[in-house]
Amino acid sequence: MSAQTELPQIGTESTGSCCSPSGSCHSDTAGSAEGAVTTVYQVTGMTCGHCEGAVSDEISGLAGVMSVKAVASTGQVTVVSAAPLDEEEVRAAVDEAGYELAGRA
Repeated sequence: MSAQTELPQIGTESTGSCCSPSGSCHSDTAGSAEGAVTTVYQVTGMTCGHCEGAVSDEISGLAGVMSVKAVASTGQVTVVSAAPLDEEEVRAAVDEAGYELAGRA
């Protein structure tokens, strides 16, 4: 004998996912908090996932950094921080990783 329980469907639309209205398991604002600053930098010399990791690791070590996403194919590094970062500190972190900060994208 088996029992089935029906759960009420209160005002839901079929989106293909139970996670969000957009059908994604991730929020578009994931990793960002209220008042956070998002800055996109252009970094030269990244060619692969290892490069992305090296740059991300170094920038992640800066005070106030909440998240970093580096994309080798575009050279762009998106940084979410609690407050604006000192560009010279970001430059030093990118240099430590072995790459060059060209500036803001």
